[in-house]
Amino acid sequence: MATAAKPKPAQVFRAKVTSKGQITVPVEIRNSLGLKSGDHIRFEWQDGAIRVLRDVAVNPFEKWRGIGTGFPIEGKGLEAVAAYFREMRGHDEFD
Repeated sequence: MATAAKPKPAQVFRAKVTSKGQITVPVEIRNSLGLKSGDHIRFEWQDGAIRVLRDVAVNPFEKWRGIGTGFPIEGKGLEAVAAYFREMRGHDEFD
């Protein structure tokens, strides 16, 4: 007969609120969220409880900014890219 797995008890971490409403986030929570000095956290209501999340304000597309800047393109924008490819392919204005 198979026995049901016992639920793992929730880990509990405590923090004290100062008179200014500040808390120190326990080291276990900081490590699990990957927090470092200057990072922001977010508190969300969810099903009658509060979730603590790392607040990622960085645009996920930011790492791709400037991806095409390694090309020897004169100028900026779509026209500059089109001119670069026309030149690379051997086309001129008369084609």
